[in-house]
Amino acid sequence: MRKVPLLLPLLIAVPACASDADAVDVKAGNHECAPAKTSFDAGKLTFKVHNTGSKVTELYVYAPGDKVMGEVENVGPGTARTLTVTVPKGTYELACKPGQTGRGIRTAIEVSGEGGESAKPSRQIAVEAVDYSYAVPSSINGITAGETVEFELRNTGTHEHEFEVLDGDGRSVGEVGETQPGQTGEGDVTFSKPGTYTFRCALEDHEQRGMKGTFTVK
Repeated sequence: MRKVPLLLPLLIAVPACASDADAVDVKAGNHECAPAKTSFDAGKLTFKVHNTGSKVTELYVYAPGDKVMGEVENVGPGTARTLTVTVPKGTYELACKPGQTGRGIRTAIEVSGEGGESAKPSRQIAVEAVDYSYAVPSSINGITAGETVEFELRNTGTHEHEFEVLDGDGRSVGEVGETQPGQTGEGDVTFSKPGTYTFRCALEDHEQRGMKGTFTVK
């Protein structure tokens, strides 16, 4: 009889551990972004970022040209979060961002093999960023559920800006990462369901100063 309570915790813990079985650990400190390995097979990749530093951090996966393939935010000191992305063959960068700002601490990774192709964008929507507002075309309200859109952010201001899209529950579904003045950034966003979405620039106080808005996906 005394063996029963000892077995129950072990049986309950197995599913939780199994969910992270394929995750690659990434140490994200104040001065490091160190994945457990840097070579991967094409397809779905899962990273578990461990914040070993003293600042809130985030982890990005960048394709060439700083195109955002995926990101996870708000990883507090001493905590861990996971990020899953699907990528084809190529060279990418992991970027840990202590303080959630700037280009981050970057580490190159190589992806080889077949597969990993994501949905092709059905269209491109160009957004202009100035200090401190966006010029967004009316076509953003013509997006339909299931569609993948490539957003192009043209920064004509004098400060660095980004364009992040959140769903109705406040979860990030994609973004164009930090784009320098005079530069253009790109990012694909897939809209899996209809509803009201929000866009914003989450850098410093840019959202509070007016860089935000909403649109509807049908």
